Amino acid sequence: MHEGVDVLEAAIATNDPAEIYAVTHQALASAIKVIARADDSAGIIGNACRRLLVLHPRAAAAAKVPVNKLVDWMMKFQFDDNDVDYFELDPVAYAPALGEVGIASYRRRLAEVEARLGPRPPTDERWRSAHSHEWFTLDWNAQRLAVLDHDIDAIIRTHARDRKVAAWLEDTAEAFEEIGEIDRAIDWAKQATDFDRGHQSLKAADYWCRLLEEHRPEETLEARLRVFRRWPSSSTATQLHNAAGERWADYRDEVLSSLSAIPRDAVLFALLTLKEPTFAWELAHSLALDSDQTWNELVKAYEKIDPLATLPIHRRLVETALVEAGAQHYRLAARRLAKMRKVADGTDRAVEVDDFIADLRETHRRRPRLQQEFDRAGLP
Repeated sequence: MHEGVDVLEAAIATNDPAEIYAVTHQALASAIKVIARADDSAGIIGNACRRLLVLHPRAAAAAKVPVNKLVDWMMKFQFDDNDVDYFELDPVAYAPALGEVGIASYRRRLAEVEARLGPRPPTDERWRSAHSHEWFTLDWNAQRLAVLDHDIDAIIRTHARDRKVAAWLEDTAEAFEEIGEIDRAIDWAKQATDFDRGHQSLKAADYWCRLLEEHRPEETLEARLRVFRRWPSSSTATQLHNAAGERWADYRDEVLSSLSAIPRDAVLFALLTLKEPTFAWELAHSLALDSDQTWNELVKAYEKIDPLATLPIHRRLVETALVEAGAQHYRLAARRLAKMRKVADGTDRAVEVDDFIADLRETHRRRPRLQQEFDRAGLP
């Protein structure tokens, strides 16, 4: 499917527009039938459908598809096609193909649908309505048509709604960015950031900072500092570190102090962002790091500095792996034990490692698959 879309995308500028539209239109119809009947847990088919939905309005404009025919199809696709109901059409993208007359006709058709549905349910009860899909589709179109019109008030009304959800405030900011209203976009993104301390506000905070980086770079550092103080983590610390540049020393102590309450984040920040494996190793011990995944990352880096010092951690990770039975756990443990033998080879720790392996074989003597994986790894 994706190879087919590649061909269509490459051909749209050079081939007969009518032919490109005909093939794209049929490909989209076929793709929708496929995804209605297939397992798309990996999202591959859905992504192909979305690529076709981006290409379709371009092809329609190039082919000069009759406006009434295109409007009929858009309405049928959104309201009458029962194969799937989780793809939207963007009237902004179709505006070049529809023109003023087509957009006016499309608005009338949407109004006719809304008139047939009866009273509009409250936003928080829309999902209970027998016409929930229709209301959702109408609301989506109202948002996109507000963007098409560059209508400030309509964008706020359709995107921010009752302003009870941080994500809606971010949606409003994105709409303003789309029409070039950057100051408004930044203001609404900040409103979404300040809404609460939830994950939606954290996501909006990153968007707010990215807007500042692009349009008001002098404000970025203060914004990243604000975000870190509100949501201290290795990720927000890294973003602050990147924004600080030569001024990082001014913030290092505060950042490390805040992250000390979250050992995993403190260690990962020191290891991956500061590129200080020795410091990360010291933090891991002083903060009593209990994340096996983080210890695993740390050991990979620190064994280049002091291989023998990593043996106790390798041992701990082996023991953790063997808490649960299963071939995958046995293979991981066997590989780590083989690494431990390599690290200890020729040192006074070699016997200690082999004794540990012998103890494991005895402890798990009733796990034949474990014994088999140990044998495959060449363990004694």
